[in-house]
Order: sequence, then C-alpha cells, then structure tokens
Amino acid sequence: MNSTIIVFPGSNCDRDIQVCLRDTFKLEPKMIWHRETEIGPTDLIIIPGGFSFGDYLRAGCIAAHSPAIREVIKHAEAGVPVLGICNGFQILCEAGVLPGALIQNTDLKFICRDVHLRVENDKALFTQSYNTGDILKMPIAHHEGNYVTDPETLKRIENDNRVAFRYCTSKGIDNENANPNGSVKNIAGVLNDVGNVLGMMPHPERMVAKVLGGTDGKLFFEKLAGKISK
Repeated sequence: MNSTIIVFPGSNCDRDIQVCLRDTFKLEPKMIWHRETEIGPTDLIIIPGGFSFGDYLRAGCIAAHSPAIREVIKHAEAGVPVLGICNGFQILCEAGVLPGALIQNTDLKFICRDVHLRVENDKALFTQSYNTGDILKMPIAHHEGNYVTDPETLKRIENDNRVAFRYCTSKGIDNENANPNGSVKNIAGVLNDVGNVLGMMPHPERMVAKVLGGTDGKLFFEKLAGKISK
C-alpha cells in the first residue's frame, strides 16, 4: 500500500510515522515537503504531529496554506483517506477540511501522557475494524488540544456520527476527570462528512510496540491497511 507523509518545518513526528508505516505496510512511505505542488497517486496521506512553523499565530495556521495542503484537499475530495495526527488535526481544522478548532488546553500547560479513548463510530474507514465502545490506550503530547466548535456544528457532528473517539476512563466513562485538555464533549477525534478524513489528537504511531507501552496503535494501522488494501 502506497502512503504519503507531509513534512513541515517544525514537524517532529514524521520519523515516528514513517517507521510505523514502513513496518506495517512493508513499503517505504513517500516524504513530501510542504512546498511541493504535487503529491501523485497514493492510497493514504498522513499529516504528522509536531509544531509546524513553530505554532506561530495559531497551531497549524500557517501550514494550512502550504501548497502541499492544497493537494491534500484535492486528494481528500477525490476520496483518498487522510489522517491528521495532533498538529495534523490542527492543520486540517485550520484548512477547513474538518470542523472546529484546537485551542490551548484548559490548564494552559503542555500535556504528555497516556490516555484512554472510546471508539464512537465503527462505520468509518478508520474505525470500522473496531466495535463502538472499544477502549484504546494512546499517548497525547500537546499544548493546544482543546477541541472547540459552535453549538450548531457540534450538534451536526454528533447527529451525523462524526465523532470518532472520545477521551474516557479505563472503564469507558467519558467524564470530566478523563478529559485531559477541556475538549467539548471529550472529543478526541473527528471525521469529515464522508468519513475518509480523520483528525485526532492522540498519537497511534507512538503505541506500536510493547516496549513503548502497548500495541493499540499498531492494531490501528494494521486494521487500516487491511481496509484500504481491499
């Protein structure tokens, strides 16, 4: 399966996802610099985590206007799966591909720790190998991971089943104590209206081996590969 990773000045998880995709798909992913104006044929596009352009103005704001993102939007509109992780989620929101925005965590501190996620949608490409209610463990590492949107958009997202993941306890309860950053309704991942674009703050690529603390991220990519390659 051919995969593509978009790289920005300030990206710091591009190497992580590169190794993850290489090990999972048994094929070297293409690394596309953000100034490139053509991506070419691909089965999957990843926008990795990091601090593109130093998070100046707002996280992901400058990167959203890069030439490569215009190509990402074209590919997404053509049905190519696109995954934005952490800063990638921020970029997709800033580019208008996904609704809402990511603002500073409620405690105004950078958070780096493992969290639990509850699968909310088992119909979309990125989640259909799971069952609704499944609990995953993945790490987060962000300062601006507080997902917000206006009430009308939130209602539409909920009604259209576009929430992919919610922060929860290890028992699957999505209460305030399980919410690490203040995200509305404990939202940790959001889908576009047709389900081929996913933005999520947690890092599945950092949970791909027992030595890293677990394999829920490895399962995420293995299941994704199985669905895309069919």
